[in-house]
Amino acid sequence: MNIVVTLKDGKTFEINSGATPLDIAKQISEALSRMAVCARVNGELVDLNMQITKNCSLEILTLRDPEGLEVLRHTAAHVLANAVKNIYPTVKLGMGPAIKNGFYYDFDFDTPISQEDFVKIEAQMQAIIKADFPIVRKKMTKKSALAKMKGFNETYKVELIGDLKDSNISFYEQGNFIELCAGPHLTSTGKLKHFKLTSLAGAYWRGSEKNKMLTRIYGTAFEKKNELDEYLMKIEEAKKRDHNKLGRELKYFMTEEKIGQGLPLLMPKGATLFNTLVRFVEDEEAKRGYQLTKTPFMAKSDLYKLSGHWNLYKDGMFVIGNEDEDDEVLALRPMTCPFQYMIYKNGLKSYRDLPVRYNETSTLFRNESSGEMHGLIRVRQFTLSEGHIICTPEQLEEEFKKSLDLTYYMLDCLGFSKDVWFRFSKRDPQNKDKYVGSDEAWEKAEGLMKKILDDIGLKYVEAIGDAAFYGPKLDIQMENVFGKEDTIITIQVDMFLSSTFDMTFVDQDGSKKNPYIIHRSSIGCYERTMALLIEKYAGALPFWMAPEQVRILSLTDRNIEYVNQIAERLKNEGYRTDVDVRGEKIGFKIREAQLEKIPYMLIVGDKDEDMKVVSVRCRKNGDIGQVSLDEFLSKIKKEARP
Repeated sequence: MNIVVTLKDGKTFEINSGATPLDIAKQISEALSRMAVCARVNGELVDLNMQITKNCSLEILTLRDPEGLEVLRHTAAHVLANAVKNIYPTVKLGMGPAIKNGFYYDFDFDTPISQEDFVKIEAQMQAIIKADFPIVRKKMTKKSALAKMKGFNETYKVELIGDLKDSNISFYEQGNFIELCAGPHLTSTGKLKHFKLTSLAGAYWRGSEKNKMLTRIYGTAFEKKNELDEYLMKIEEAKKRDHNKLGRELKYFMTEEKIGQGLPLLMPKGATLFNTLVRFVEDEEAKRGYQLTKTPFMAKSDLYKLSGHWNLYKDGMFVIGNEDEDDEVLALRPMTCPFQYMIYKNGLKSYRDLPVRYNETSTLFRNESSGEMHGLIRVRQFTLSEGHIICTPEQLEEEFKKSLDLTYYMLDCLGFSKDVWFRFSKRDPQNKDKYVGSDEAWEKAEGLMKKILDDIGLKYVEAIGDAAFYGPKLDIQMENVFGKEDTIITIQVDMFLSSTFDMTFVDQDGSKKNPYIIHRSSIGCYERTMALLIEKYAGALPFWMAPEQVRILSLTDRNIEYVNQIAERLKNEGYRTDVDVRGEKIGFKIREAQLEKIPYMLIVGDKDEDMKVVSVRCRKNGDIGQVSLDEFLSKIKKEARP
């Protein structure tokens, strides 16, 4: 019997019933320019060897397609698990998905392994690839699947199967190895060519600190060797720029086990950069009509119960006291919103008083899990350039645009404007318990925000389920050097909490109404911003934000007094200046300053002192030559502001 297949470009194909996507792929020249890896049949991803038995739409996916590359890497994760099981028969298998830029697999080893073990694991993977085992999809009843995994003593697989609702469970078999998986996969292990295991980490089973810590092996795979080599070179460059390494080496921050995870100590350089950014942000916000507030680091649980955080966010808070035992239970604040709302409520407001724009450099506390914390990017205590705009409904769009304009300005000044993208985060309608407000109110809020974004002409992606519990938001996303995506700045529309907090204004008709609220950050979390700055500039920060902008080096002890005179002048002009008058050779001092990424060095010897000049050396361009101090000040003045 012949059946009709409609291809992506609209062409139709007549084939015998029982043919596979691979049979068709072999007849489509454009699909053969790169290896076909899977297919999409009636919108569903399937293996290439799945038989087609009825009319359908068909798309052949190759390694040009993101889904195709994901299939290659998912197969690599299975080959990794197969290899590890061959070498360590008693290991228990966790999960192994494809991820951006690669894959990982979680294992429960009897004894710890190290990256030195990667050599034998990769050799075993190569043997599996060379054997070119067919990868075959198998179906089992849930009862049979549970029995099989219990027989293999795969306790984690048993747990996963127990959570599945399907009565038929799919597995993939290659040689003597069988793995629980929904697929799809390559048709055989030999199709995997170029891979590399890259790192080792600890990971809690299913991401919960309540579960056992497993060993996670990361790797990557590509179609071509040159693509793999290029990626590995990028990883090596990323390691050099990693703020968690470079920030410590340059003495921006440190951590101390006795203090705790996620609680970094900013050293003098880091504290100076931090304060420079804070002053810059607060000055700019003041120019744009913001009023600075300073509110407590903690509050009674009553405040958080009113805001909704106690019911929806309590697990992420640090609570002081026990509700069953203490009259007064406090919690460190995870946000500043309700504190500023109370300031707004102090006195009757008219529509003429709106918009009110509050800003605060807010120290916040969130109980991040230990597995999530990383350097300055994810911490338990952090500082946010937080702000809330309280406005009339008619003012909302204009105020949102102004908030976005401020964000654009900040991103441009930091050098991030070409590195970010935008995400419109919406409520998950299938999980309404996570949010406050009615369906109608959420539809109105999301519709209003979509209109604003579309009116602006902003390009964005939508993310279902990533909204704040009180409203939709615009998330500004950026990757660190390893490709890990994080939200760095948010602008949120809130139509709910002003009513909860009984925040009102007297409108033109004399009636009391609830205002709208925009929650926004202008530069995001200062610690995370500092981390991304260190990575972007590889520690060589732009002059205006560099913790030490100028270092003056003496050639001999005779020049120390002149060096100190120059330093005093520069400091009086507002430049962050230090001196190096040690009795070391000048070459040693220059190399040290260069390694510390100091933007400018002024080298002073007898001739310079006699002529009342300085010899200028630039971090980027090397020796510039002798100039008067006034000329040098004129030059750096242009670089002193972003």
